[in-house]
Amino acid sequence: MAADAELNLSLVEKKLGTLGRISLYAGLVGAYSLIPVVKENPGWLHDLGLSETLSDEIEQFGDLSSSLHGILGLVLGLLLVFRTNSSYSRWWEARKLWGRLVNVTRNMAIKFREFTNFNRDELRELAGIIVAFPEALRDHLREDDDFDMFPELEQIDPPPRHIPAYIADLIYRRVIGWKRSGLIDGDELRIIDTEVRELMEICGGCERIRRTRLSPSYRLFVRHCITLYLCTLPWGLVEDFALWTVPLTVIMAYFMIGIEVIAHSVEEPFGLDEDDLDLDGLCITIRSTVNEILDRFGKQKDKPV
Repeated sequence: MAADAELNLSLVEKKLGTLGRISLYAGLVGAYSLIPVVKENPGWLHDLGLSETLSDEIEQFGDLSSSLHGILGLVLGLLLVFRTNSSYSRWWEARKLWGRLVNVTRNMAIKFREFTNFNRDELRELAGIIVAFPEALRDHLREDDDFDMFPELEQIDPPPRHIPAYIADLIYRRVIGWKRSGLIDGDELRIIDTEVRELMEICGGCERIRRTRLSPSYRLFVRHCITLYLCTLPWGLVEDFALWTVPLTVIMAYFMIGIEVIAHSVEEPFGLDEDDLDLDGLCITIRSTVNEILDRFGKQKDKPV
């Protein structure tokens, strides 16, 4: 049931977009702010058919001092600053990890090309193994392991649960095999190992971001504070601003809710939302670069001397 609820919510979020959701929530808060505005206009209450005594009681209900929201706003601002910084730091760390992965795959392709004496077909096979890792890592982080991309894995009994680790193991087996066959020596093995071992370190860093989100209690606390602040805000503004309470409340709600919605969106950077990392584009970049590095060398080697 929880998974279904998250799926339905994500479909709605994709249709509205981040700014669309923020505008919708701010509009709902603005509609709510009409209640204290109506309360502060006795003529409107009389038009509703209410008695004068009841109208006076309603008019005196819920009056709050606007100075109270100045204090609450300061505290809430500190909470939102921490919330935003925590979420963005996760997004930026994820981007740096995938930037490292781009560089690691390129360096790995260059070292494989220079330290081996393979023909074009063998280099293309190596390129396929290298580019398979970021694509498998992308699907792994999205919890959508695609065996159609790696049909040979379905023949393994049981199939690997951690496909990126399996592909990294395949690369290590190739490198160790080259060392045992004398294709590379010990120094070259150590040079190659500096790149190969980075694969699982990057994978581990991404998994840490994926599986260790901000404390649920803190997220709920911030949302409760925002809700409490926005529910009481129009009652404190209406006495001083009258009808201007509605647009002022909408503006405040837009900023308050916007910070929380954006923070929630960027703290999980590996999905398919508009604010997530473009992992598909990064995988395409890695594939094109690695193929260019290894395929170009293969064509040069195949030329007659």
